[in-house]
Amino acid sequence: MALRAATYEDASSIAALSLEVWLSTYIRRGINGFFADYALDTFTTARTRAILNDPTECVTVSDNVEGIDGVLRLTHGRAAPVPGCSPVEITTLYVQPRHQGRGIGAGLLAHAQRCCVAAGAPRPWLAVNAENTAAVGFYAGQGFEIVGETHFSIADQSYPNHIMSLRPDI
Repeated sequence: MALRAATYEDASSIAALSLEVWLSTYIRRGINGFFADYALDTFTTARTRAILNDPTECVTVSDNVEGIDGVLRLTHGRAAPVPGCSPVEITTLYVQPRHQGRGIGAGLLAHAQRCCVAAGAPRPWLAVNAENTAAVGFYAGQGFEIVGETHFSIADQSYPNHIMSLRPDI
């Protein structure tokens, strides 16, 4: 696994990977227009380029011999919706489904933790879908704990999310 800072040229690969992971994680019983419109509007090359140009964002990718198989996005200066967390959010941690279980996510998350410590923000936080038990279990196994709740909204629909933060003893 080779980790490196994402470049402007990576934008379309990151957008495609994000679309693939989001659809395979959250759309389990068929794709309807509501979710298709959200995904196709959100995971675009243009939006990814805007993120890569934002100085509050730090995007790291995992490369294999074929291309990008994982992406990590840290957003600096974003307060958690609960007290006690650093002002750094682990906004995105996506690994292509066929590459999951190979240590890519753990490697990206360890990299994020080192970046946060170096930035003086040792307790990064993240929001994870409360029904995504595999992701909740993964983060718990990496030293994160549930510290609160929030909701992820698409239009007028809302979905429960756990707020997780790195345990202080890690």
